[in-house]
Amino acid sequence: MTAVDLVAVNAGLGEPSSTRMLVDRLVAATTAEFGSDGVDVTVTVIDLRDLAVDLGTSMAAGFATGAARAAIERVQQADALIVATPVFNASYSGLFKTFFDLVDVDTMTAKPVLIAATGGSPRHSMVLDHALRPLFGYLRTVVVPTGVYAASEDWAGGSGDITSLDTRIRRAAAELAAVAGTRPGRAVRSGRRPAADAVADTADGSDASRRAEQAGIDNFARLLGR
Repeated sequence: MTAVDLVAVNAGLGEPSSTRMLVDRLVAATTAEFGSDGVDVTVTVIDLRDLAVDLGTSMAAGFATGAARAAIERVQQADALIVATPVFNASYSGLFKTFFDLVDVDTMTAKPVLIAATGGSPRHSMVLDHALRPLFGYLRTVVVPTGVYAASEDWAGGSGDITSLDTRIRRAAAELAAVAGTRPGRAVRSGRRPAADAVADTADGSDASRRAEQAGIDNFARLLGR
């Protein structure tokens, strides 16, 4: 059976980093999901802090250079992504945005993505829906329904969220494995919902997807004209 190429992007800056800790747990849970169905997984974790200089140089040059280029190519070639960022000023970090600004949008179509973030307070959890989902929607990826936000108290098990961090991690990992396993060109995984096929197919560059996109643009234009 063809192996799934899983790439995780960590925008954490600290050492140790709670964002990297979250990435590691998400990778482990997703790998276990694939493993339960007998699917092999190759894993690459990209730490953006190690690419900070090259990313700055790349933005100034207008194209990816050095180690940043190799990392971006890994993301573009991946079958599935896990992306995680610390919250800065109620949004993703500048380093995280810089990295994905350099990605070729056309290589990201229908790529399954699990989004995650860390912060000091549960109040910042909306960064998943207000910042990360729009970004990866623009990149034409398929973002799984469950995003994972971890506040400081989540690591101690003291969050007010009725759903524990472990539960959210397992749910998101299962969703990523389901979508990645039915992506065009991948082996279909047993026991997964047929709806995952529809999600991947709709997000692909099909005529239906293009018609839906054009309809949205036309509707937005009408709203502006009011």
